[in-house]
Amino acid sequence: MARLNVGLIGLGRLGRVYARDLAGRIPETRLVAVADTAGSLAAEVAAELDVARAYTDPVALMDDVAVDAVVIATPTRLHREHVIAAAERKKPTFCEKPPALSLDEVAAMKTAIERSGVFFQMGFMRRFDAGYAAAKQQIDAGRIGTPLVFKATSRDPFRPSLEYANPASSGGMLIDMGIHDFDLARWFMGDVGTVSAIGATIAYPELAAVGDIDNAIVSLTFTSGKLGAVDLTRSGIYGYDISTEILGLEGTIRIGYLRETPILVMTKDGGVSHDTVPYFMERFRDAYTHQLQDFARNVQHAKAPPITIDDGLEALRVGIAATRAREAGTSVTVAEVV
Repeated sequence: MARLNVGLIGLGRLGRVYARDLAGRIPETRLVAVADTAGSLAAEVAAELDVARAYTDPVALMDDVAVDAVVIATPTRLHREHVIAAAERKKPTFCEKPPALSLDEVAAMKTAIERSGVFFQMGFMRRFDAGYAAAKQQIDAGRIGTPLVFKATSRDPFRPSLEYANPASSGGMLIDMGIHDFDLARWFMGDVGTVSAIGATIAYPELAAVGDIDNAIVSLTFTSGKLGAVDLTRSGIYGYDISTEILGLEGTIRIGYLRETPILVMTKDGGVSHDTVPYFMERFRDAYTHQLQDFARNVQHAKAPPITIDDGLEALRVGIAATRAREAGTSVTVAEVV
């Protein structure tokens, strides 16, 4: 089958990872165009990866007849306009998480997608990680019986820039960072009924200047009555630590690892030591590739997307509920977040 000609919009930190994958790591895709509003950046990436076209206007890329499908990796605040523009042009679309910063924006995106009938797939790459995918298979097969408790830990090794952390751009830590765990919670356990949360700016006081926090703990009660807990931190200074545990009636599954290189150094004076996962690009390198490959295959073979705009909407709803719960100091019913 002919390769899918893809146009990539957004060439920031993650966009460059996607450009590399679409141009050289996925046999089903051909990266034919890139776009970024930051001046010469698109031209630089195009030259580096031998991409035919470079644009500063994302809409011009979507109007390019050589572009069969669009991958959106722009800042979250721009997702709405880019997804709607792609839908109007009936270009199959992949959009990075979160879908947007508000439920109103996501509702507008959903309306445009449904009106056009265009293929749309959300990006939640952890579902494509080998460990998480295997855990889902084991749970669905009944290996640990009925899942009872979901626990997730996400620890970044350092804080992001203040510009990125600003909730006006990212949605804040509970949405931008926590949404991965909230999506996994729904994937493994079903819909979330109520949320409570505590959080504070205790490691990096400067984050308070933009209204963000650096540590949080979120309690979840699922509509089934089962329980969940998510702890988030931007101050995991020892490395990038992502782990999840699902306690079942007949067993438990743990997902994740901390040691990046399979070597232990054992000395008389130094004890036993090993390295740690540096950051998300290393930890989920293959997951990012696999999710884009899945997108391309789904478009080529007219398959339904495994992660829809509704999945993005519901994960965002949990994130907004957690944000409101932290601010108000009370539990929030997720279904009432509209």
